[in-house]
Amino acid sequence: TLKEKSMLLKELIKNIRPVKIAGSTEADIKGVNIDSRRIGQGHLFVAMKGTQVDGHTFIEKAIGLGAVAVLCEDMPAALADGITYIQVQSTEDVVGELSTAFYGRPSEKLRLVGVTGTNGKTTIATLLYNMFRKLGYKCGLLSTVCNYIEDEAIPTSHTTPDPIELNALLGRMVDAGCQYAFMECSSHAIAQKRIGGLRFAGGIFTNLTRDHLDYHKTFENYRDAKKAFFDGLPKGAFAITNADDKNGMVMVQNTKATVKTYSTRNMADFKAKLLECHFGGMYLEVNGREVGVQFIGKFNVSNLLAVYGAAVMLGEEPDNVLVVMSTLKSVSGRLDPVHSPEGYTAIVDYAHTPDALENVLKAIHEVLDGKGHVITVCGAGGNRDKGKRPIMAQEAVKQSDKVIITSDNPRFEEPQDIINDMLAGLTPQQMKKVLSIVDRKEAIRTACMLAQKGDVILIAGKGHEDYQEIKGVKHHFDDKEIVREIFDSQNN
Repeated sequence: TLKEKSMLLKELIKNIRPVKIAGSTEADIKGVNIDSRRIGQGHLFVAMKGTQVDGHTFIEKAIGLGAVAVLCEDMPAALADGITYIQVQSTEDVVGELSTAFYGRPSEKLRLVGVTGTNGKTTIATLLYNMFRKLGYKCGLLSTVCNYIEDEAIPTSHTTPDPIELNALLGRMVDAGCQYAFMECSSHAIAQKRIGGLRFAGGIFTNLTRDHLDYHKTFENYRDAKKAFFDGLPKGAFAITNADDKNGMVMVQNTKATVKTYSTRNMADFKAKLLECHFGGMYLEVNGREVGVQFIGKFNVSNLLAVYGAAVMLGEEPDNVLVVMSTLKSVSGRLDPVHSPEGYTAIVDYAHTPDALENVLKAIHEVLDGKGHVITVCGAGGNRDKGKRPIMAQEAVKQSDKVIITSDNPRFEEPQDIINDMLAGLTPQQMKKVLSIVDRKEAIRTACMLAQKGDVILIAGKGHEDYQEIKGVKHHFDDKEIVREIFDSQNN
């Protein structure tokens, strides 16, 4: 249970510069919310101008629910008695500072490391959390898949919670005695200043490729959102960047943090070489030391290097780090193999961008080494960047012997329309190895019927998700569960 927190309004707003204040700042604030539905007695309501709705329209509702103070950009025409109104230039700019102040500046009481980039964020943040717990520390994790305070799982709503949720979670981590917290920082969260007011001990950049252009509109905006995170790191922090990515050095060119690089190809502070690889794992050389890991795929060599680099920058002994690294396992739904009784392997993976698909297929080919066929089952999400659909299909066809295009999370679109968008990217010659089956379960079953001993089926797009979102409703659907069911029926 949360300890009752409260703070005088004048203390809470002392670091923001209000344009105007109407009412008394002596009120005792018992909670801060940007969602009017969560307002309780004695709360401060922050009216945000969101992408979908304007919080200013909910001011009266918030007061009705017990709000004693309102932070807004536009003063309401009529001010309610006994309520304090604080007008600021931009609520988005100050909500981070308010949240962090209300929860007692939790990010300054533990070491917080942020991970940003297109692919690899979840893997790196989760592996750091697992590694530091194995090294004997109490830790928290903020990721797309789940938030954790030590062993306690706290379900997530989107990649990065809003600043209030975020600080409340970090506050709970501090109360639980956590010394470290590892966090995914999505480009949306950085652009919307959801991480404003937090103090990071370090940041990691993974890579940058096409994603979320439905939100950022251009690749430059997307890149600059990521870069803003490194621009904001303080002097005593570290910034670890991927020297193998062409945007790697762009990210850190204006940072005040200590810059370190990692690479599998070039000179770098943290360098790795792949020595050997099979479906059970890889053998690597990291900064001159050899280590066996339970992961496959060259992109995972990069992810593990980022984890190694961050652990060393946080002061851990390189040898201890490698010992723990050899015990770490892959994150659920990321290159997750299920072996069939018939002698072929199904791999469930979250790849839902063209390059993530390319990376996973490359990883599979590295292991197969020309022996066995690859059958890929994939789709594309509805109500998201449509430009990547034909590219997804092209990537799948390029590196597979057979491709089955199916439904992913259609959301509010017609599944067949999404499939047609994907097929539009293919030539008549490429179409010869493509089937389209709208029903995802049937698509997976068909792939299993086509597979022979030694083949690999890649089921891409959903990974850890255990639902399919259709017309606003989430139906239970778990790729891994379906595969196991099919394997069991083959056995009987």
